Amino acid sequence: MSRVLVTGATGFLGKHLVEALVAGGHEVVALARGAAPGLPGGVSVAAGDVLDGESVERAAAGCEAVFHCAGKVSRDRRDAEALHRVHVDGTTTTLDACKRAKVSRAIVASTSGVVAVSEKAVPLAETAPTPTAIIATWPYYRSKLFAERAALERSTDGFEVVAVNPTLLLGPGDDRGSSTGDVLDVIEERLPAIPGGGISFVDARDAAAAMIAAWHAGRPGHRYLLAAQNLTMRAFCEKVARLSGARLPALPLPKSRLLASIGAEVADGVLRRLGSRARVDHVSAEMAQYFWYVDASKAEAELGFAPRDPGETLADTVADLRRRGAAWPLDDATP
Repeated sequence: MSRVLVTGATGFLGKHLVEALVAGGHEVVALARGAAPGLPGGVSVAAGDVLDGESVERAAAGCEAVFHCAGKVSRDRRDAEALHRVHVDGTTTTLDACKRAKVSRAIVASTSGVVAVSEKAVPLAETAPTPTAIIATWPYYRSKLFAERAALERSTDGFEVVAVNPTLLLGPGDDRGSSTGDVLDVIEERLPAIPGGGISFVDARDAAAAMIAAWHAGRPGHRYLLAAQNLTMRAFCEKVARLSGARLPALPLPKSRLLASIGAEVADGVLRRLGSRARVDHVSAEMAQYFWYVDASKAEAELGFAPRDPGETLADTVADLRRRGAAWPLDDATP
């Protein structure tokens, strides 16, 4: 069995990845800036930061591979500088340090949004053109794109780099609420209208398994898109509503992305003045007018990617949000 380094080990994807690696008999070193609660027994926690190359190099000593999952999730345009620092600078610093430590392979957690987002309801594969015009105003996806490019450019014969690009991560265990907010919005009836785009999602547990498969079978310098199901936003919301008992708004958002964004801002202000707990993010409303459909056939063919039933993922997500008290029935909530 191998010794491996995991960054972002306490995050949603990172926790599932660490659990799978430990279950497979591997020795795991988790890079953490502070306490790292909730990790399986036997995991070694190394103090460090992805922006501190010396600490990463120390943690990576003796490791065969690094799984780079550290990141920041935000749709707020005001976080552009922080997102660039964590994703771009953090990725280059981490990979360069791991190369100095003689790590032979890096598996980088990227996102499907660097390639698979379109105005058309067509699943996109890894070779699709970069949707630069679309993601240019979204700091999260822009920074992830630059980070992925920097990572793959570092792939050499002695230091192989593979990118894994999951769609929206769902499933149990999103303790920080970094990925399951769209489900929570439906459960708590926060949507003033149904967006007109399409969504794609994958279970975080299956994404973790795919990262391990990419370690063993991924082609250096390549990216692998991961998705379990592509759905219109209405179909997605209807599935979550059936599982949770939530009510859905009858009206769709305007087809115009500008009007949808403005409408979401106005609706948010009105609902807040009425004492509602609504959280209608105008950037999210804008994003939800696009189609995020993915063709995951490359990962299926080369990594053996075989996601579980997407209905199981949605049911587990709703149940976990309820169990942890992250979601409450709207009628019972105190404004």
